[in-house]
Amino acid sequence: MHAVPASSPRQTPGATLAVSTVIFALRHDDSSDLKTLWLPLVRRTREPHLNQWALPGGWLPDGEELAAAAARTLHETTALAPTYLEQLYTFGDVNRSPGKRVVSIVYWALVQSDEAARAAESDNVRWFGADRLPPLAFDHNRIVEYALWRLRTKVEYSRIAHAFLGETFTLTQLREVHEAVLRKPLDPANFRRSLESSGTLIDTGRQVAGARHRPARLYRYDDSESHPNQGPSGSPNSLTATLEHASQQHPGELHDDPIG
Repeated sequence: MHAVPASSPRQTPGATLAVSTVIFALRHDDSSDLKTLWLPLVRRTREPHLNQWALPGGWLPDGEELAAAAARTLHETTALAPTYLEQLYTFGDVNRSPGKRVVSIVYWALVQSDEAARAAESDNVRWFGADRLPPLAFDHNRIVEYALWRLRTKVEYSRIAHAFLGETFTLTQLREVHEAVLRKPLDPANFRRSLESSGTLIDTGRQVAGARHRPARLYRYDDSESHPNQGPSGSPNSLTATLEHASQQHPGELHDDPIG
């Protein structure tokens, strides 16, 4: 029996397995002068779907864990290593990819604006507004729509917005995240009252340095009852060590053939 190379896709009798990642970041939108959700896509350089944009991803090799494969393909494609990465869903419709059936385990990641600015961009890697996507390869439009639905559902009852911010933040910065994700303005006074009554935030006692007017207070989330690396579902983020390891590796050649 021959050993399967690490780079070979993992196959079942009826399907091939792959991983893909949806990466969200907040970026300034020149057309609206507001922060909006963006994500990076990779251009396909071969059939099927030649020249169409697709999500970053790759085959799942034998001998590699799902989390490690997601972190590796993400880092190789965009040079990103986010602190928040969680399994989103498995997409396996019979006809989602031409030829042999492909089942994709999809992860999603949220990155801060400064990290997104460091992402590799080229003719084959580009950021797009999440709500203004072109027709994507395979069923990737559907995958992004599902990720957006999950994000917008979770942001209203979880700490997921924290992934877009640093350890400390102002209430205005936190409200801008909610407004960008939900695509609607929020009343500042009501937003403040809601957060203050929730008991999830702690006033650090510090203020924004260098403010010309009245400096805003800095807050942080109360982690006394939760692990600091927990995802919005409340389960510990088991990918933290994997992502820290990936961030120390030199990015390889960008994938020019993302998998379905």
